[in-house]
Amino acid sequence: MLAAKKLRQPTPVTIPEQYTYLQGFRDYLISHSSSIHTRNAYLSDLLQCAHCSNTPLTEWQKHHIQDTLLKLTEQGKSPRSIARYLSALRQFFRFLRETDLRQDDPLTEIKTPKQGRALPKDLSAQNVEALINAPDPSTALGLRDRAMLEVLYACGLRVSELIGLQTQMLNLEQGFVRIKGKGNKERLVPLGEVAIDWLQRYLLEARPELYKISTDALFLTQNGGIMTRQNFWYAIKRYALIANIEQELSPHVLRHAFATHLLNHGADLRVVQMLLGHADLSTTQIYTHVAQARMQQIHEQFHPRG
Repeated sequence: MLAAKKLRQPTPVTIPEQYTYLQGFRDYLISHSSSIHTRNAYLSDLLQCAHCSNTPLTEWQKHHIQDTLLKLTEQGKSPRSIARYLSALRQFFRFLRETDLRQDDPLTEIKTPKQGRALPKDLSAQNVEALINAPDPSTALGLRDRAMLEVLYACGLRVSELIGLQTQMLNLEQGFVRIKGKGNKERLVPLGEVAIDWLQRYLLEARPELYKISTDALFLTQNGGIMTRQNFWYAIKRYALIANIEQELSPHVLRHAFATHLLNHGADLRVVQMLLGHADLSTTQIYTHVAQARMQQIHEQFHPRG
């Protein structure tokens, strides 16, 4: 029997020769169990900062940081992006202090720019229905995609949680799926009858046709491999075109729709928090603003004195 196929890892960011001191920072992040996504994000941001000055990052003072933030702002970087660059710099200078390469912190008096909290993109129930109905369930891939969309919307999963599902995580008799979320925290999420029906069809009709390599992964590619974020992202883009949805879509938009639609129908905020796997209730509260904004829009549109 062939070995189970492993998930593909992103390619590590290449560190140019003139910035070899960043290799020590990468090793530091690895020793602190940071994911490769986190390491790549920090290193990419630090390299952009480093390009703004001829002085090595290890020697930066307060004025170097201020000059760089000004240059990034002039380049059209948003406050959110500036805050991300500052976060990378804070981590880098913490590394320098913890490894006794520096004693001071040039970021002490640098404040993170205020940024308006972006509201999640709202997707109407009608558009969700159109998107979910777009795949052709008469084909193995179409049936797989229909099941994936049903599960994504029924459970409000992150895309990484969806493609990371394994067959043993399903309990179709009791109607639950076991999710391994951020920080390897597990939660049980109800599936709902419609998602269960499509999962059963997929497992009976499509997965055996796609199964070519020994793997416990639930959703498989045409060649029997494991679905990736990119696979599913492109699929959603394709189905949005089929469904004539002009709004920019991503897998995360369906997670937002899941939360917003639950709150619109009276769900308790703490229940939505548990279903989404949010550690902090304040993260979930942003969806109440989406629901309120939607209600205000409807009021203005249909009320005679709106």
